[in-house]
Amino acid sequence: MPAPYRLQESFRPKVWGACDLSPWYPAPPEKVGEVWFLDDPAPPLLVKFLFTTERLSVQVHPGGPQGKTEMWHVLRAGPGASVALGFTRPVTAEELRAACLSGAIEDLLRWRPVRAGDTLFVPAGTVHAIGAGLVICEIQQYSDVTYRLFDYGRPRELHLEEAIAVSDLGCHPGPVPADADPLVCCEYFETRALRITAPREAAADIVVILRGQGEVDRQPCALGEAWRVFGSARLSGDMDVLVTRVP
Repeated sequence: MPAPYRLQESFRPKVWGACDLSPWYPAPPEKVGEVWFLDDPAPPLLVKFLFTTERLSVQVHPGGPQGKTEMWHVLRAGPGASVALGFTRPVTAEELRAACLSGAIEDLLRWRPVRAGDTLFVPAGTVHAIGAGLVICEIQQYSDVTYRLFDYGRPRELHLEEAIAVSDLGCHPGPVPADADPLVCCEYFETRALRITAPREAAADIVVILRGQGEVDRQPCALGEAWRVFGSARLSGDMDVLVTRVP
């Protein structure tokens, strides 16, 4: 079995990003919105850290093996930070289209306050938006197909017809219960949150270090890193991690 190794960070500038990436990374020369963890060949899932100082666009992802089901684990939340998932009530396709064109979609979305430690499962088809003042660890299918419905007047392309065709027009159940184990279990991945204070074996394909430092199979690791693991790894040290495996 191959030894675990660290995935490479790729820093992605975004207009809605941040210059304060602490304590995970040093301050960058320009706003960074996303940090992707990459490898060649690509790992089975795409892991990102998101840093927001403005609201992201209202968007949706298609489903299926090439689609994008994802989860968000909140690492930091500023005062009033919130995310939108689904609608306050069921809507029709015609109502959704009109609301996107008028801007009324902001009032149709179900905005939920979030705090550090919250987890949200975002199945493909969920209309969603991420608010300002957040740091989020996102774990998703390895796809970045995104259809935008509304972008607060920013000059980026919208994809109304494609988006409406794949959108779930109902309500979202809300955050994952804090004591859920696993946090998320779906056909594409299963993720658990672990606090490591003593050596233990963990089943995983990817390990993300959220706090502290330690070892992955006797190799030193630290916060802000993601590691490719092949089936399981021995974790030790004093750290909080997300361990994710592909069914």
